[in-house]
Amino acid sequence: MTEAPETALTKADYEALAAFRHALRRFLDFSGEAAKAEGLTPQQHQALLAIKGFPGRDSVTIGELAEQLVQRHHSTVGLVDRLEALGLVRREADPADRRRIHVALTDQAEAVLAGLSAIHRDELRRLGPSLAALLARLGTEG
Repeated sequence: MTEAPETALTKADYEALAAFRHALRRFLDFSGEAAKAEGLTPQQHQALLAIKGFPGRDSVTIGELAEQLVQRHHSTVGLVDRLEALGLVRREADPADRRRIHVALTDQAEAVLAGLSAIHRDELRRLGPSLAALLARLGTEG
């Protein structure tokens, strides 16, 4: 259950929230179409990005990836299975604990992700000013 807001929302707050959600949806639609153009699902793209962007190292455990993707462990195992079948990730045993498996990107995935990330960065640079303005409206009005 959600908590009651500290102050009442104004019509301008609702308009800014609606515009912000619309902008997010448009970005997510852009992202999904870009992934599909590379032969990936949006979830596969997100998994590759989560692996590459994991702080401090170039691989993740299945549990860490599941946490990054906000999904259950067994669902992440299936996703990794599909990515591995596409030649985009490889599993590696942890040298310190052979029961732990790390997932790393292949060179093919690195190339695909580099292209996708560049166009996403460009799109965010394009959208950035309007998103920043919407966030400012939400932070200052009321």
